[in-house]
Amino acid sequence: MRPSIVLFGDSITEQSFQYGGWGASLTDTYSRKADIVIRGYSGYTTRWALLLLHHLFPAVKKECSPAMLIVLITPPPIDEEGRLEDAVSSYGEKAMKLPERTNEAAGDYANGCIEVAKEVGVSSINLWSKMQETDGWQKKFLNDGLHLTPDGNRFVYEEVLKVFNGASLTAPDMPSDFPHHSEIDPHNPEKVFQQRV
Repeated sequence: MRPSIVLFGDSITEQSFQYGGWGASLTDTYSRKADIVIRGYSGYTTRWALLLLHHLFPAVKKECSPAMLIVLITPPPIDEEGRLEDAVSSYGEKAMKLPERTNEAAGDYANGCIEVAKEVGVSSINLWSKMQETDGWQKKFLNDGLHLTPDGNRFVYEEVLKVFNGASLTAPDMPSDFPHHSEIDPHNPEKVFQQRV
């Protein structure tokens, strides 16, 4: 059975399978190596998402398998000006005068996420900090002050790959689920499949 990579999160996860998205890029990288499963829920808070866990993953035991890699990813930073521009574009004069989210609050949440990852001994990626290390991150990585641009998706993809590679989950080193067509004898195709049993 092929391994699975499950992406569980909010709208950034939900949108990750759009053209050029980080989830779509992972699917391409791990083609024939692992199944990429998306479980993204736009607008959901962490509290709401936690209520879904036993519905989405009923077979997962409280004790995780040693082969399981869990990676907590912080939210990206918030471009407050970009959020206001998006609100005005969407709602005109009815738009709020203050952004509904702040970068400071996103930073608090990111710090909490990193602390929890350390506390329970799982990997983490601090998008909030790492993205802000790039000049002009607001427009480079975020299209509405919150959601990812193609560059933002590429950034997340590369950060996830670093963690996977560090955990010896490098796609080229993983076995394919079935042999490449060049390994199949067209006169005796059963042979290669019998060897895999």
